[in-house]
Amino acid sequence: MAKKTQHTNGVDQQVAMVFDLNKCIGCQTCSVACKVLWTRDEGTDYMWWCTVNTQPGQGHPRNYESMGGGYREGVPQAGRRPTRQEWGGGWDFNYDEVFYSGKGQSVFLHPVGEEPQWGPNWDEDQGAGEYPNAYYFYLPRLCNHCTKPVCLEACPRDAMYKRPEDGIVLRDEGRCRGYQFCLEACPYKKIFFNHVRNVSQQCIMCFPRVEQSVAPACVRQCPGRAVWFGMLDDAEGPVAKLVHQWQVALPLHPEYGTDPNVFYVPPIGPARLADDGAFDETTPRIPIEYLERLFGPRVNTALATLKDEMAKAREGGKSEMIDLLIAYRWHDMFKPYDRDPAEIHWS
Repeated sequence: MAKKTQHTNGVDQQVAMVFDLNKCIGCQTCSVACKVLWTRDEGTDYMWWCTVNTQPGQGHPRNYESMGGGYREGVPQAGRRPTRQEWGGGWDFNYDEVFYSGKGQSVFLHPVGEEPQWGPNWDEDQGAGEYPNAYYFYLPRLCNHCTKPVCLEACPRDAMYKRPEDGIVLRDEGRCRGYQFCLEACPYKKIFFNHVRNVSQQCIMCFPRVEQSVAPACVRQCPGRAVWFGMLDDAEGPVAKLVHQWQVALPLHPEYGTDPNVFYVPPIGPARLADDGAFDETTPRIPIEYLERLFGPRVNTALATLKDEMAKAREGGKSEMIDLLIAYRWHDMFKPYDRDPAEIHWS
C-alpha cells in the first residue's frame, strides 16, 4: 500500500492535479472536454469551468486578479462579482443565415445582438515583450478545490461542502439560493451563476468519473501529456512527488490564502536573443518578477531544480523527476484513475 501523508483539515484524502506549463500547447482540448460533458444545459451557455488563457493576459473573467476575495490574515474577504460583459461567451450566431439562406459567400458567421467585448481566451497568443524577445505561455484554470475553500465559508446557506473522502468541493443545489457570496469570496473567480436556474455552479472535478476510478475529462483528454492527477496524500504518487518531494509544482497566487489543490510546473521559456542574434542565457525571456507574481517566491527554487535536473539528464545522468515529467506511459500519470470510461455502464 502506498505511504500516505496526514491531513489536518477534516478530509481523509485530498485529490489534486498538476499542469506542466512547459508542455501545455494551448489546444483547448481540456476546455472543450469539460464543456461538452458538463455545461450544455440551460443557463450554462457562457460557462467554461475549465479555461486555458494566454499569459501575460487579462484572464477570464477579464481582470479577475483585481476583483478581490480570498483570505487576509485568516479573515475572509468579500471581492466583487464579475459582470456579464467581463465573463463574455454564450453568444448566439447567425447559423441559419449562413447555412440555410442560400446566400453563399455573401454572408459570414458572426455573433448576433450586442457586440462582444470579452470572452474565454479573448487575448490568445498576445503575451508581452517585444520582438525578438516576445513571450507568452498557456495557463489552464479551473476550480482549485482548495484546502481552505473561502467559498464554503462565505455561503450562508451551507450549500457548499468539502467531501471527506477526496476533498472535492461541491454544492447542494437544492440549498443554493443564488446569493453569489461564494463568487464574491472566490479570489480565482471560478464560480459561475446560472441565471435560468438561479443557482451558482462550478467545476465538480468530474466526481462521478473519479468514483469509478476514471480521471477527470480535462486530465484524460490532454493530448500533450501535460496533466497529472491523484491524491496529494499518496507520497508515492506523481502529484505528491512533484508538489512535496521535488517542489517544482506550485499553486497559483498562494497569497490568496485558500491553499489551492491545482498546481503548476512553471514555464522556463526559451533563451533571450542578443542584438547579434546569439542566445543570451543570463536573463530569462519570461521575467522572473512576473512568475513570482503568479506563483510566489518559491518559483525561483522550482525553476532552479528543473534546470538542474534537465542538465543532469542531458549529460546522460538519471533523473526520476525528468522521466516523470516526460510521461512515457500516460497511464502512470493518474493511476489508479486510469480505468477506461468506455468499459463502464453510466446510469
